[in-house]
Amino acid sequence: MDRKTTTATQTFTDAQAALDHASALYDDGIRRLRKALQAFISGRQFHSRVREVYPCVRVRTQTVARSDSRLSYGFVAGPGVYETTLTRPDLFGDYFREQFALLLRNHRVALEVGPSTQPIPVHFSLADTDHLEGSLSAERRVLMRDLFDLPDLAAMDDGIANGTHEPGEGQPQPLSLFTAQRVDYSLHRLRHYTGTAPEHFQNFVLFTNYQFYIDEFIRLGREQMASKKSDYVAFVEPGNVVTRRAGIKALPGDELGISPDRLPQMPAYHLLRPDRSGITMVNIGVGPANAKNISDHVAVLRPHAWLMLGHCAGLRNTQQLGDYVLAHGYVREDHVLDEELPLWVPIPPLAEIQQALEQAVADVTQLKGFELKRVLRTGTVASTDNRNWELLPHPGPERRFSQSRAIAVDMESAAISANGFRFRVPYGTLLCVSDKPLHGEIKLPGMANHFYRERVDQHLRIGMRAVELLRHLRLDQLHSRKLRSFAEVAFQ
Repeated sequence: MDRKTTTATQTFTDAQAALDHASALYDDGIRRLRKALQAFISGRQFHSRVREVYPCVRVRTQTVARSDSRLSYGFVAGPGVYETTLTRPDLFGDYFREQFALLLRNHRVALEVGPSTQPIPVHFSLADTDHLEGSLSAERRVLMRDLFDLPDLAAMDDGIANGTHEPGEGQPQPLSLFTAQRVDYSLHRLRHYTGTAPEHFQNFVLFTNYQFYIDEFIRLGREQMASKKSDYVAFVEPGNVVTRRAGIKALPGDELGISPDRLPQMPAYHLLRPDRSGITMVNIGVGPANAKNISDHVAVLRPHAWLMLGHCAGLRNTQQLGDYVLAHGYVREDHVLDEELPLWVPIPPLAEIQQALEQAVADVTQLKGFELKRVLRTGTVASTDNRNWELLPHPGPERRFSQSRAIAVDMESAAISANGFRFRVPYGTLLCVSDKPLHGEIKLPGMANHFYRERVDQHLRIGMRAVELLRHLRLDQLHSRKLRSFAEVAFQ
C-alpha cells in the first residue's frame, strides 16, 4: 500500500474499516523499522534518526453517550476528545473491532484513525525469533540508541489504570487503560516470564502457587488432546510446544516449539479454544511480588476473568485440612500495591465469580446444603508478605487476623484480586486449607504428600468447572460495574 495513503488520518463509521486502516499503519511502520534495523545490523551508516510511530484512534463527542446501559464500558465519560495508541492488531484485532463498534454505536460519531506522535521502540519491532545481543558490538549497541527510539518509561506507566493520570492542557483524554508501549512491554515480559507467546493466552486465567497443580493441569491437558470429543483444540506448554487435539492437523509454526532446558520463572500452560475462551494456567510461585508482577502483564491481554487456586493456612478450629476457602474480602498485608492502590480502597467480591466458584465446588464434590457448607467456608483471607509470620512475637499478626475475622492466611490472593480490581479484570479466589499453624497442625512431609494427592486433582477440576460456568455468562454480566469508576476509559 502506498505510504502516503496509509499515513493519513482518516475518519470511519465502520469498525472493520477503522481496524483495517490501523493495521495497515502499524504493519507498514513495523516493516520499515525492521528493514532499517537489518541495515544497521549489517553495518550500514545512517545520517538521520529512524522513527516510526504507533497508530492511534480518536473520538470527538459533544454529548453524553446514549449507551447500552447493560455494559460497563464502550462509551466515554462526557464531551471532549479521547484517544489511545494501538499495537499488535494481529493479536488484538477482535478486541479493537469490538471497542470501535461500541464507540460508534454509543456516540454516533466517526472514529479518527491515523499516526500518533508516540514512537515505536525498536525493541518492540523485533519478531519473536529475533535476537540482537549476539550480533552487535558494544559500540554499535551504543550507536543504536542515537538512531532508534528506545522504550520510554514515561509513556508506559500505569497512571491511567491507577486513576492518577492528568492530561496536560489541550491533550486528549485516554480511551484505554494502556498505551501501545505499555502493552508491548508486557507482551515481551510475558514471553520472558512464562516461556510462551502471548498469542496462546486464553480469556480465562488460573493462577496457582504450587507446581502440583501444574502437574495435574498438564495431565488433564494431554488427556483432553487424546479425546476427539474435547472442546479444546490444542495444548501449549513452555517453549511454545503445541499438541493438537486428536484428529486436528498441526498448523504452520507448531514445529518451531522447543521445550526449554529449564522452566521459566513463572511457566504458563494453555488449553486452547478457537474463540480464545479456553484456560491458561500459570505457576506464579510463592509471594505477593510474583503475583503482582505476572498480573501486571497479563492484564494488557484483557482477559474475561482470572482466578487464584492455591493453598492457605486455616485459622478456624472448625476447619479441616482439605477444606475450601472462598474469599469475599482481604486483609492486605502484602504491601506490593500500597502505592498504586491505597489500603483504604476496598476489594469487593464479585457476585458472578463467587457464585460460579461455589457452584463449581458443589458440582465437583457432589455436596449440597449443610454438607457443602461443611467443606466450603466463605470469609476474609489475610495475605502477608512474611512467609514466617508464625515466628513473630506473640501476640502479633494473629491478633489482627482475629480482629479482621480472617479465616485463612496466604501470600498471593490479595495481590491477584487487588490487581484485578485495579486493572478492571474480574477476579476470584478459592483456596484449600493445607495446614493450621494456630492449632498445631503444620505441614509434615508424609502428611503433605498425602494431602496433595487427595486434593489437588479435585481443586483443579473445581477451578476448571468454574471457568465453564463463567464462559456461558454474557460479558455485561461478567464485567461488573464494581470495577469501573464514574470517569472511566471506554475500552473494556
